[in-house]
This record gives sequence, structure tokens and C-alpha cells, in this order.
Amino acid sequence: MRILAVALLLITVALVGACAFAPARTTHASPQFRDGGFVNATPVHEFTLGEQARLWWNFMFHKPAGTTPVQPIPVRTLTRQALLDAPDDTLWRLGHSTVLLKLDGAFYLTDPVFSKRASPVQWAGPERFSQPPIAIAELPPLKAVILSHDHYDHLDHASILALADKTEHFLAPLGVGDRLVGWGVVAARVRQLDWWQEHSIGGVRFVATPARHFSGRGLNDRNSTLWASWVIAADGLRLFFSGDSGYFDGFKAIGERFGPFDVALVETGAYDRQWPDVHMQPEQTLQAALDLQGAWLVPIHNGSFDLALHRWQEPLERISALAVARGLPLATPGIGEPLSIRQPHPGEAWWRGLE
Repeated sequence: MRILAVALLLITVALVGACAFAPARTTHASPQFRDGGFVNATPVHEFTLGEQARLWWNFMFHKPAGTTPVQPIPVRTLTRQALLDAPDDTLWRLGHSTVLLKLDGAFYLTDPVFSKRASPVQWAGPERFSQPPIAIAELPPLKAVILSHDHYDHLDHASILALADKTEHFLAPLGVGDRLVGWGVVAARVRQLDWWQEHSIGGVRFVATPARHFSGRGLNDRNSTLWASWVIAADGLRLFFSGDSGYFDGFKAIGERFGPFDVALVETGAYDRQWPDVHMQPEQTLQAALDLQGAWLVPIHNGSFDLALHRWQEPLERISALAVARGLPLATPGIGEPLSIRQPHPGEAWWRGLE
């Protein structure tokens, strides 16, 4: 039955990717677009079909114990009124890489994923460890949604459709915005940026910056859209949002050009030595934060979905030890817990004591 489920999921990914979720292949006037697709400044290993099959097999049939929690993850429930009453310059982790920011009286949301599963279908695929602390319907109107790339754990079709009428602007890397328009988002609300391009909304400056990753939602659209990290600047504050990335010298370039950062939201999770180029080990996350000149590191991309072969608590445990050893201030807010961007605090190690 498990083999049948895997086969059905792969067939579904192929069909869905070939139809509803695959944008038309178009050329882009971008230095990152070559030979029909986007490329990394620092090349990554391209897996053969056999290597991909082995990865899938290991992921489905050789998972170690503890990759998903046995006990419920603590979640601090949020309400619209609580968000409206919160002070400016506050952030909330809503799960995985979904972060709500309140800047200059307006709300901004990164990589919104509110669905039960990070998957092309909701009957199979990685299931979230806990419900989001607030439903989309309860969110206040959003000034903008900021997207890093088109993978299912960062770009959720159902969430985008639910957010379309309550969001003024969508900021996306090249090609990702085409997906949104194809899904029915009003084109005038979508702004697509190449690396190093910027756009300001309501006094907040957004710069699409490089990342080392890849893209695609099906079997026939790999690297048809761009991936990016983001610099967010508002009222004397600077934040960095990594999206997904392997370690590369781009972090140092971003830090030199836009740092120092008050808070660096950097991926720490879903890593493995089998895919070292596109996700960072915690040691690399730490170095990336140092390269960026981040005053505080907030590890994201963890605590929500089973996307790798490590225990679910491991990313937070490892980065905590590394940050202490290096003397880098680390904030680990729980899901739904507010964090002041101007005066962050370490928070509790909420994952400890949970199986």
C-alpha cells in the first residue's frame, strides 16, 4: 500500500505539474536566465534520475525515528484584534517559513503556507505538525505577500487564492508572479523582481537578493522560475529573509551591500548531506548569519513539516548550541509568539522535553 501511495503521488505530481501548476516556458531578460531556465551564480549538483529515485526511496522507506513529533507542538493562538493592537516592528512565526511582519502600521507576510500538507494534493505528502496560530480569514488586510520561490512548502496554491482579495501587493521572483496571475491573482497586484532589483511599498523597501536553490512544481518545469532571498528595510530597521538556500558567497555580498541586519531570518532545517548545495547544515546557517552581519538570528524552515531525515528537534538544538559557542544572539520564538524586531529576546527552548 505504501508503494502504491508513493506511485500515485508521483503520478499526481507529474500530471498536476504538467497542467495547472506549470507556467508557460518563456524567456526572461535576466542574467540568471540561460538556455531556457534559471541558474545559480554558484552551481549546484544536478541529480540524475537514478539519484532522484534513490532519494525518494530513502525518504519514503528508510526514515529514522523521530522525524515527526509524538506530542502536540505548542502554538500560541492569535486573533485579528491582538495583531491590530500589537506594536509596530513585531514579527510572528506562523510556521515553517511563514512569517507575519507588522511594519509602519501595515502587515506583510512571507511564503504563506496554511494548508494541511505541503504537497500538490491534500491526501498525501508532508503533513504539518500543528495548525497555524491564526486562519487566513482572521488575518487583518495585508499590505504585501513576499514570496521566495515556488516549492510547495513556500508557495501554497490554496493559501494564495484565499489571500488574493485581502492582499494589496504580491512580490515574487521572476516567473513566480506568472504562476500567481495564472491562478487568478489580479496582474496589477503582482510585481516580479530579478536579483538586486527593488520595490517600495508604503515606505517599506524590498530588495530581491540572490539565493542558491532551484525551482519547480512538477516533473517538466525545473528552474522555469527564479528563487530569491529578500532584504526588507523600514523605519531604520533592516531584516533579511533567506527563503531556501545552500551556503554560498552571496550571503557575504548581501551583508556588505545591505547589512548590518537587525534580524536575519535564515533557514535551519530540512537539510541532509545528500543535498548539501540547496539547504544549509546548521553550521552553515550560523556562518550565513555572520556573513550577513545579523545582530540576531531567527532560525526558520523548521518545526512544521517532515521534509528530511533528521529528528524534528535537531535543527533548533544544533543551531542553539552553535550560536552560544559563537556568541551570536539567537531568538527562537514559538509558533504564534510575538517577537520585537527592535528588541528581540532569546525566548524559551519550546521544543525541549517534547518527543
